[in-house]
Amino acid sequence: MSWWQALLLGAVEGATEYLPVSSTGHLILTAWILGLSEDPDRWAAAFTFNICIQSGAIAAVALLYRQRLLAMAAGVLGRDPGGRRLAVHLVIAFMPAAILGLLLDRTIETHLNGPWPVAFALFAGGVLMLAVARARRNRGGGLGLEAIDGRMALLIGGAQCLAMWPGTSRSMVTIVAALILGLSAAAAAEFSFLLGLITLTSATAYKLAQSGPEMFTYFGAGPVAIGFVAATISAALAIRWFVAFLHRRGLAPFAWYRLTLAVALMAALLVGWLQVPGA
Repeated sequence: MSWWQALLLGAVEGATEYLPVSSTGHLILTAWILGLSEDPDRWAAAFTFNICIQSGAIAAVALLYRQRLLAMAAGVLGRDPGGRRLAVHLVIAFMPAAILGLLLDRTIETHLNGPWPVAFALFAGGVLMLAVARARRNRGGGLGLEAIDGRMALLIGGAQCLAMWPGTSRSMVTIVAALILGLSAAAAAEFSFLLGLITLTSATAYKLAQSGPEMFTYFGAGPVAIGFVAATISAALAIRWFVAFLHRRGLAPFAWYRLTLAVALMAALLVGWLQVPGA
């Protein structure tokens, strides 16, 4: 992997990780377009690379929401009840994906790591987002982060499991679930970002332990470092922009983007402009 490929993949990861457009789907498509799918082992290493550079997006959230993380740390130590309550609810929300992720990891990588599953997930997610945006069109305000209870956390965590299908978007399903449960756009986004810290950190550590040596054999440490830095910078910029945009415009523009991308991808596959890896 060249330095510019690593830079591009890192920038794509950071820019899309916390937007409701599917970072995994964009990374699979980007790696595929860059020709990293020509060899099955290289394609598997690229899949691991895409997951591992999520650590850059994790670093961006940890930096931007450091005060909230400090409050949760104080809560764990018994000095901040609100921080402790939020930390408990994040753990509850994380558990469904943690359990299913361990059970379905190999199945997902084998059967869903390709452009057709991504295209279908992009389209379905766009339709869902339009429905939610329409339902909330005349509904203002919403509940704050402190209103989340155990039941709501578990429902958001259950929704997060849908994002195991590449192209669905972890951010999309968790934000949509939180909005349906009555949270404000800002609270839904923040809970999704914080839940992503736990989920992405676990996924990255698991994939590194499982396939890290093969990834470094194929690509070396340099591209991984470049991807990490690029993902950190682009994620920080994207998060700041997204929260403000979501408050002003809602989910509909992202839904239309997903639908447009899905239709374009399906058309390219049908006419043979793009070929499914391994086909």
